[in-house]
Amino acid sequence: MKIEIEVSARRRVPPHGGATSDHSVAPVEAYEPPYYVAVFTTVRTEDQSGYSETNARMEDLVKDVPGYLGIDHAQTPGGLGITVGYFRDADALTRWRTDAEHRAAQQRGRDEWYRSYTLHVAKVERSSGFTREFAKADVPESPAVD
Repeated sequence: MKIEIEVSARRRVPPHGGATSDHSVAPVEAYEPPYYVAVFTTVRTEDQSGYSETNARMEDLVKDVPGYLGIDHAQTPGGLGITVGYFRDADALTRWRTDAEHRAAQQRGRDEWYRSYTLHVAKVERSSGFTREFAKADVPESPAVD
């Protein structure tokens, strides 16, 4: 089975209805396995009061968790959001899941910001990546100034 989803990627998810970029941001690097990922998919409500501030706080807070590796976000124009958190081991993921401030944000998400969500946790046993080397032809020329 093949499933395709078109998304605009970014490092920070905007409030529901916010502008999405028309370009991709480089994803988190391919880490040396094994490591864990938490894949959080959401559909948000119309009222996103306080979401951006809480999201920014959670992104700052998770960086202090020993074993945290990185995070990726993507959001469709229709509001489907995908956040992937990368953690060195299951203990790091447990520390994040049980953090008191994170738990309060989770509850507020259920009460206010999410129509639905899913969480998938997986152990990554294989990981690879690719980065194109930029050649002169890949970089658009600056417009001429008269």
